[in-house]
Amino acid sequence: MLNAIIIDDEPMAIEVIKSLAVDVPFITITQSFTRSLQALEFLRQNKTDLIFLDIKMPGLSGIDFLKSLLDPPMIIFTTAYNEHAVQSFELDAVDYLLKPFSFTRFLKACNKAAAFYRMRLSSMTSSTDLLPSIFLKSGYEQIKVELSALAYIECIGNYLHFNFDTQKVISRMTMTEAEDMLPKGFFLRIHRSYIVSISRISKIDKRSVWLMGKELPIGQSYMSEVEKLLS
Repeated sequence: MLNAIIIDDEPMAIEVIKSLAVDVPFITITQSFTRSLQALEFLRQNKTDLIFLDIKMPGLSGIDFLKSLLDPPMIIFTTAYNEHAVQSFELDAVDYLLKPFSFTRFLKACNKAAAFYRMRLSSMTSSTDLLPSIFLKSGYEQIKVELSALAYIECIGNYLHFNFDTQKVISRMTMTEAEDMLPKGFFLRIHRSYIVSISRISKIDKRSVWLMGKELPIGQSYMSEVEKLLS
């Protein structure tokens, strides 16, 4: 069950979302607010998994409100304006609902949120803190790295770029060699040139994976493995 709140300056829009959510068995609307700042205290004191967030609001806009949160819940934007769609996905929003939206479209957004929630829960229970440290050969050096800090690997020419939280290590090896070296169940190859940490994924659509604010493509031959992750 996902605990959700609604932030929208139009009471009628709030009622529409509430009426749609009644028919989604895994969504519970716990509170609603007509101003974004009103929700801050509630979020500090109550576990919230999802926010249905309007963009154009008096005072603090939905975009600025999201930027102000240090550890935001999942966000589904609900707005009558389409010009903010790109920016919303750059902020890792789960979905962007353009008013007026149908129940089918609303349910699709909720299903995406549920899939991401399951994925995050799975990555948490897999205990990435228990991932081992390894040595990577870079030039003439052997560099000790923590796999729990590895976000993704990118293949460029004959070299792999290992992108960690605070450093990048470049090593001459193949993607197959990297796959064999990584613990199973923690990393996923999404493209002939990319391997990603499952726990770092913030969003997935039909063509791309997002992590660390970066969009990475999904290769056609790897699509089925990505779909398995969501299911």
